[in-house]
Amino acid sequence: MKYSTILAGVALAASSSRASVVVRNPTAEEAAAEILAVPLAEWKRATDQSPKGYTPSLVDCPSDRPTIRAASTLSNQETTWLQTRRNNTVSPMRKLLGRLNITGLDTNSYIDNHANNASALPNIGIAASGGGYRALLNGAGALAAFDDRTVNATASGHLGGLLQSATYLAGLSGGGWLVGSLYTNNFTSVQNIIDKNNNGTGSGSLWQFGNSIFEGPKTGSIQLISSVEYFSTIHDAVSSKGNNFNVTITDYWGRALSYQLVNAPDGGPGYTFSSIQKDVDFAAGNTPMPILVADGRAPGETLIPINTTVYEFNPWELGSWDQTVHGFVPLQYVGSNFTAGNITENEQCVIGFDNVGFIMGTSSTLFNQFLLQINTTAGIPQVAKTAIADVLGRLGNAQDDIADYPNPFYQYRNSTNLNAQAEMLTLVDGGEDLENIPLHPLIQPIRHVDVIFAIDSSADTVAPSATGWPNGTALVATYERSLSLYANGTNFPAIPDQNTFVNLGLNSRPTFFGCDSHNTTHTTPLIVYLPNAPYVYNSNVSTFDPAYNTSERNAIISNGLLVASLGNGTLDSQWPTCVGCAILSRSLEKTGTTVPDVCKACFKKYCWDGTLNSTTPAGVGYNPTMKLPQNAIKVTSGASGFGVMRAMPWMAAVAVSAWVIV
Repeated sequence: MKYSTILAGVALAASSSRASVVVRNPTAEEAAAEILAVPLAEWKRATDQSPKGYTPSLVDCPSDRPTIRAASTLSNQETTWLQTRRNNTVSPMRKLLGRLNITGLDTNSYIDNHANNASALPNIGIAASGGGYRALLNGAGALAAFDDRTVNATASGHLGGLLQSATYLAGLSGGGWLVGSLYTNNFTSVQNIIDKNNNGTGSGSLWQFGNSIFEGPKTGSIQLISSVEYFSTIHDAVSSKGNNFNVTITDYWGRALSYQLVNAPDGGPGYTFSSIQKDVDFAAGNTPMPILVADGRAPGETLIPINTTVYEFNPWELGSWDQTVHGFVPLQYVGSNFTAGNITENEQCVIGFDNVGFIMGTSSTLFNQFLLQINTTAGIPQVAKTAIADVLGRLGNAQDDIADYPNPFYQYRNSTNLNAQAEMLTLVDGGEDLENIPLHPLIQPIRHVDVIFAIDSSADTVAPSATGWPNGTALVATYERSLSLYANGTNFPAIPDQNTFVNLGLNSRPTFFGCDSHNTTHTTPLIVYLPNAPYVYNSNVSTFDPAYNTSERNAIISNGLLVASLGNGTLDSQWPTCVGCAILSRSLEKTGTTVPDVCKACFKKYCWDGTLNSTTPAGVGYNPTMKLPQNAIKVTSGASGFGVMRAMPWMAAVAVSAWVIV
């Protein structure tokens, strides 16, 4: 059966904010008319809060001078925001659960009966793993499946609205690029991004990966610069910062990354992560709270899960819940001269250090390896090569994966803080301790998260089997850490070893962990594990692939959508119901509500039951086959060009007009 094709401008179709009808099997003229009918809203984004662009600025401190707060409570800002956000999740959660066919439970009445007590209702977190562009795009597919702004996402049995029902959205490394990019651009949708830059007009520069960071954006895009100008602009920005602050390769990496992820001239050199807190929609509790994760590492230290201090960035703060640091500093004033938790009276404050690209780069310093190839890449101006060589000469190759911050925790908690006497805080890629899914912020007991959708785009498997697929290593690392002295009261459900993941197929389909909360001393979140797997495309591309044309970008997003939705329910028509049961599980316990039989069946099907098979996988180990082979996507060659949208024949089997991107 041949696929029907239309031009890319209708890819992922129109957002739910406008009424539209997608023409099936359109002529070229009809497809062009669809494109012209799509009202493309102007991008909104985080605001420019740095007077000197990428260079941090000295300013007078506010009268309420910034200080470090102990991590014994949530911040006042998060506490206040949560009161609004949790209430705002009630309506989308009611709509979502009402579509998921949870027979035996009147979900509308259940939500209505507890609407005035948000703490009794499900508290949802979403975590997007690291893994470079593969993780960004696979995670984007999952978020598209969860977003009620995606075409047909609110049809019966689909998962649109889960994103709108979530309280927290965490990202790490490549998953951090996804989270950071969406929030920097006013929490735009994956739908909108694809619509905007697939329409053939060249008007969208966001997520254009056809040109790698070595080349810079296409001339003619919003940036309007050549490769030489691109590198010269990056060099000038980093050099200016370097006049007063330590700079590392991460500064260059973050600046280059911003050209792809921040829809503003020169990648928004003055746009700060802390400015998200001032966004009208975020302040009104209309979006989840974004969190990015990085690891602390002293020079020469080897990171393992049980000895790593894990740091989080949120719109208000940078800090760690771990007992080593156990403190948070206002993110807006990171870069200021803190000593023993305070800025002295004769000191000014620093603003602008928390550039959005630098924060995203900090969470992904592993990808500084891209820039280390710069001397062997043709067309790179000498100024860029010299700049990178100068940084390496000053720091040494052993520190090519670090990001340097003036240590806000200097002389703070001297008895436990291993870096208390260091003037610089050295942060690295959040996955270097193997906890490649950013679960740490979401399992803090003080946040009371009930269920976490863990999107795993890790590349754990190696030759001779197929490389680049998850095998549960990230979950194992978080579980092992929860058993250590560093756990700080966090609890995590039991997780089997990686061989069991492969032998039982837990890394090739969704699996629930922690279904029976009575098996732990303290209640843990239920983990809905969503490992990357081939549904219509082999999305196990290399973590270090630097460029993706539009068709491959869209194919990986499409595959990710199908991973999260089990082929929009075609591989298991009960999957949407089971997602609803996972969402409600802890809430039903808290309210003493009888678990419906349909949910008991779901838990029997998807919960890990404790079975182990730790033998070495037979044969080549793990070499997955395409789950929907008759619908496999073939991508076009070349670094750019129109993507096309194809209606998959298996979609017709569920009588829903659904689309994927190729």
